[in-house]
Amino acid sequence: MTIKRVRWKTGRVVTLQHDSKILRDNPLGDPYTRQLDVWLPPGYDSTKKRMPVLFDLVGYTGTGQSHTNWRNFDENVPERADRLIHVGAMGPCIIVFPDCFTALGGNQYINSTAIGNYADYLTRELIPLVDAEFRTHAARDHRGCFGKSSGGYGAIIHGMKYPKYWGAIANHSGDAYFDFVYRNDFPGALNVLAKHRRRKRSAGPVNIAEMAHGTGEGIDDGRVRRFLKYLWQKPDPTSDEIHCLMMLAMAASYDPDPDVPNGFHLPFDLETGELLLSRWRKWLRHDPINLAGRYKNNLKTLRGIFIDCGWRDQYRIHYGTRILSQRLREHGIEHRYEEFDGTHSGIDHRMDISLPYLCKALK
Repeated sequence: MTIKRVRWKTGRVVTLQHDSKILRDNPLGDPYTRQLDVWLPPGYDSTKKRMPVLFDLVGYTGTGQSHTNWRNFDENVPERADRLIHVGAMGPCIIVFPDCFTALGGNQYINSTAIGNYADYLTRELIPLVDAEFRTHAARDHRGCFGKSSGGYGAIIHGMKYPKYWGAIANHSGDAYFDFVYRNDFPGALNVLAKHRRRKRSAGPVNIAEMAHGTGEGIDDGRVRRFLKYLWQKPDPTSDEIHCLMMLAMAASYDPDPDVPNGFHLPFDLETGELLLSRWRKWLRHDPINLAGRYKNNLKTLRGIFIDCGWRDQYRIHYGTRILSQRLREHGIEHRYEEFDGTHSGIDHRMDISLPYLCKALK
């Protein structure tokens, strides 16, 4: 079977290798030497003009180079941008693909004592690096970020907290309304972790108080550490294991504490599954629907806010994006919100709308 590809003038991807000072002492011991792909648009080498720049924040378990690699039956992001420029849908821009992967499968593009300072990595390290190496418009009004899922969460959070760096953002299906998005995944994570509890199960009478001793404080009794050690040595994790790892990554993002095992608290009792409200409140402080009012003045300075989600999203994120859009509207924050017939998967085609939107806002 032959796939016919239309040919037109294309840009090129440049790969930089750099040693990160911010990630050098990260708590997970992840590599601080990172590969950074940067896409330069068609005609970049034949002009001295400066261009707007976009940072692509990938979703959980992804990394920047996963968006520049060849894809079967589809376009990668550079090919998509090439086409959009060719048909006149958007002007030339530079696109940056950060590598923010971690041993927990990723991060939420925020600072965490349990994972690393990835917000600082983006804003204080990568932005100056890119501005020094390429002909960017080195100003926030000409710089934006976009992403899907965890990347979409990162984009809206950066628009809220770091508007001095970003002039516009696009949030595709970004985590929001944590009560819907995460809590349904807790039982599955508990079942996976239960396989790594120290004392084996046996049929018969159970003393729940004794069995759950200490696990109701949101502190690992050893099973989380054993699970992580097991997973880091396993070549092909199951879907259930990846979802469990994701819950741990979220806990490390939203409720870090360097004084407890693994560096973070859990939001549930490891034996009974009971929600720990004091810990859960820590998570909710990071929920975009709860932050819109607090950061309304920052959001109002942005030149563009684009949010969308499929109305069949299997993680129920469309409910959160609806609430987020409603909160933004209540606070008088201009934005564009769209829904479409889709799930959380296979929605890169939505960049056909968001990339031109961002380029127009940042030109």
